[in-house]
Amino acid sequence: MRDDDQMSYDVDRVRRSFPALEHGVAHFDGPGGSQVPVEVARAVADTMVSGIANRGDITDSEQRAEAVVVEGRAAVADLLGCDPGGVVFGRSMTQLTCDVARVLANGWGPGDEVVVTRLDHDANIRPWVAAAESVGATVRWADFDKETADLPIEAVTELLSERTRLVAVTGAANLLGTRPDVPAIAAATHTVGALLYVDGVHLTPHAAVDVAALGADFYACSPYKFLGPHHGLLVADPSLWQTLTPFKLLPATDVVPERFELGTLPYELIAGTTAAIEFLAGFATGEAASRRGRVLASMAELEAYEDGQFTHLLAGLGSLDHVTLHGSPRRRTPTALFSVAGMPPPDVQRHLASRGVNAPGGNFYALEAARWLGLGDAGAVRAGLAPYTTPADVDRLVAGVAELAP
Repeated sequence: MRDDDQMSYDVDRVRRSFPALEHGVAHFDGPGGSQVPVEVARAVADTMVSGIANRGDITDSEQRAEAVVVEGRAAVADLLGCDPGGVVFGRSMTQLTCDVARVLANGWGPGDEVVVTRLDHDANIRPWVAAAESVGATVRWADFDKETADLPIEAVTELLSERTRLVAVTGAANLLGTRPDVPAIAAATHTVGALLYVDGVHLTPHAAVDVAALGADFYACSPYKFLGPHHGLLVADPSLWQTLTPFKLLPATDVVPERFELGTLPYELIAGTTAAIEFLAGFATGEAASRRGRVLASMAELEAYEDGQFTHLLAGLGSLDHVTLHGSPRRRTPTALFSVAGMPPPDVQRHLASRGVNAPGGNFYALEAARWLGLGDAGAVRAGLAPYTTPADVDRLVAGVAELAP
């Protein structure tokens, strides 16, 4: 990382938009849900009191709701490099994945196979396992390296065959930060005629995303992980959505992507997501002709800044003899998983909380990964960086953990 890259990111300016930070807490709990800038909260509130109705083109209220949705799809497209006509809004990434898994399973049967990895959050494992089991299809498991936490490409590709119907893989592991080589996995997946479903929940807050470049047929993420409200996104090419028929109400539209959005959309949350994407796009110090250009420039600056802070964090935790850092993947998000000798994760979390540092302990729904590492269901302590993390925050975390030395 170049010094000018680190200096171009103004963390103090970013922090001024987060009222929650006025409490003085150092937040390392971003992988579970980020803090929210005031611009996002205002967008949510303004939408709720603006005079709004179900979408339509007659009254001002209907038109306002329609505009919120259209603008939201356009913003997501700029964030992820996808077609706005393929953006589906839902209750959560988990709900959207369960819905799509049930739909896809209608075309599976005995002899068909799906591939999942032990690196993933359970939201990108259990829906596929349940869907496969419901139709008699086979689930095949890809294992990651226990020492490095890397997911070798071969761990996935060796499981592929002409019977493979879908591969589910994370864009970045929420427990360990590992960033697998998704484009290589996508290429191999498509060679056998299968679909690739990418969980981008933990990747999206930390790196520029290009769904087409990743080779993802489906890409899911959660705005509340990238400074937005609590709901979920799932994107795919509109032509792929056209081939799928979801369970829906009879009067509901058959138009894509709306036919996959069950019930009335949460307009205020969509407006908040647009505001969150605008906020992310504002990190860059230079000018860009488009919002997509600003997003790419801003995420590059953020990634450089977080890399610097993460190097500092790993060095600090790594210097403590009573701390074990789990995994050292070659490509990763700024997410550290660690254990303290002789102390259960909840006790470490309580101690750090008493010092004004939020770094939770657990398996964080990455149950298979925690068990594969030998950590059991108790997991370990996770510290994840966010756009508002400062060097002083990192020092406080390391100092708090140092106090736990035997």
